[in-house]
Amino acid sequence: MSNADYTITSPLALTTGNSRPLLSFTIAWHPDTARIGEQFIGTTEAGLIELSRFVPGFRHVNGDALPLGHGGISRDPLRIVRDNSDGITICPPNSRMVVEINGEEIKEPRYINPDQINAGVILTLGRAIFICIHWMRCLPKNNPVEGFIGVGSSAIFTRDLIRLAATNDNTVLLLGETGTGKEVAAQSIHNLSKRSSQKMVSVNMAALNESLAAADLFGATKGAYTGAQNSRDGYFSEAQNSTLFLDEIGNTPLPVQPMLLRVLENGEYRPLGATRDARSTARLITATDQDLYHTNFNHALVRRLESFIIRIPPLRARREDIGLLICHMAKRADFAQINLGLIPPSLISELLNFEWPGNIRQLSNVIKRALLSLQMGEFPHLSNMVEPPRITVTQSAELRRLATASSNAAVPPTTFSEAEQAPTERKKLKNLTEQDVIDAMNRHGWTIQYAAEDLGISRPSMYKLIEANAQIRRIEQIPAEEIRQEFYAVDMVVESCAANLKTPTEALRRHLRGLGWIK
Repeated sequence: MSNADYTITSPLALTTGNSRPLLSFTIAWHPDTARIGEQFIGTTEAGLIELSRFVPGFRHVNGDALPLGHGGISRDPLRIVRDNSDGITICPPNSRMVVEINGEEIKEPRYINPDQINAGVILTLGRAIFICIHWMRCLPKNNPVEGFIGVGSSAIFTRDLIRLAATNDNTVLLLGETGTGKEVAAQSIHNLSKRSSQKMVSVNMAALNESLAAADLFGATKGAYTGAQNSRDGYFSEAQNSTLFLDEIGNTPLPVQPMLLRVLENGEYRPLGATRDARSTARLITATDQDLYHTNFNHALVRRLESFIIRIPPLRARREDIGLLICHMAKRADFAQINLGLIPPSLISELLNFEWPGNIRQLSNVIKRALLSLQMGEFPHLSNMVEPPRITVTQSAELRRLATASSNAAVPPTTFSEAEQAPTERKKLKNLTEQDVIDAMNRHGWTIQYAAEDLGISRPSMYKLIEANAQIRRIEQIPAEEIRQEFYAVDMVVESCAANLKTPTEALRRHLRGLGWIK
């Protein structure tokens, strides 16, 4: 648990934390795409729910309740029994209808535990209708926020927090994995606030040149530094009476962090070379996918940034929203001429069951490619658009280790089930050497999470080992020209570039994205 978990962000997300959740059914996909997102909300108690062509009724918020009604759905009901431990048993009907759970056909009753429901269970009926079975910790609610799509409780709570943040000028810290929609949330807070008549100013802190970052943010007078032939305004001046969004705040250069702290404390800053202070009226919103509490980031600054924290949930925690997001993305990508109901059910199943490590950004890219393939008359497969498909985070480190061992030994790869039986020698944290850390990073493409799992330690502990490792370089300390040469020398493969530079892949990817070299 990080210190952020003790910070009161809002009581909204905690109101139902001690009660049993509602067992909920959301139409994740339907040949009639207008029905995607309709829900049937069960109770919090143990009992029986029957699902057939005619019952129950699914509805949008404030809409009429309608049965599934599709000819491929059996008239005989599929039965779902919830027990007192919040597990459910899914009993297929006595009919020819194909029933699948998470892409696997079942013919006998199947038990689903509460954790599996928490992750979202995809129930496929007749290879046509996809239902996401999940928990709801609030009732459906019409609280729209432009660009933030979803009907699950995670999406509802997040939109409530966005709306609450828009009612005041407190500093907001948006936390979430890459691709979850932090910039969308920031723009929404601004659009709903009293500052919406002004344009929000967005800055990617990872893209700032360390030597010029202070001038970029706070401005500079003529002659303040070599090459400053004219005075210039900074981003804080540009965002007067508006909102300043600092993305990738975890990549803020160290010399600039105390300057940001001062602005947050009293609203004052001094442009480079100036003889008097200026005052900022900008409202600050920041975002990061990093753990600011276990790095060398200025902790006093963290305390100022965390005035109001919003955690943007990853897509794998919003499986019930994937179908709605697909429809939304298709419209934005100008594929309105394509009948989304013609997307192959096999692809829909893959999309709904994938873990989406790149979150909504990755989903958006896949949908664009899939729709282009359909437009060209091709049959899209998820395996051709993502790598690797349908792999869980808990399995990834083990599978990567097996793949490396297999390629080195030139023998067929071992299956995951065999690997589970093979004991892995682990060292205690205090016994890990610098070379152990380097070796683990090399085995896993210099990806921190996978290397940490390999060593059997937590990600925060891995950050500490990396920070203390003299062989590992911080991305901001590597000359831009060296990065450029290595990046193109390895044909723009980020993992290979990170290995050559001896810097974590995640930080390098953010840096390259900030420079505009990758998307």
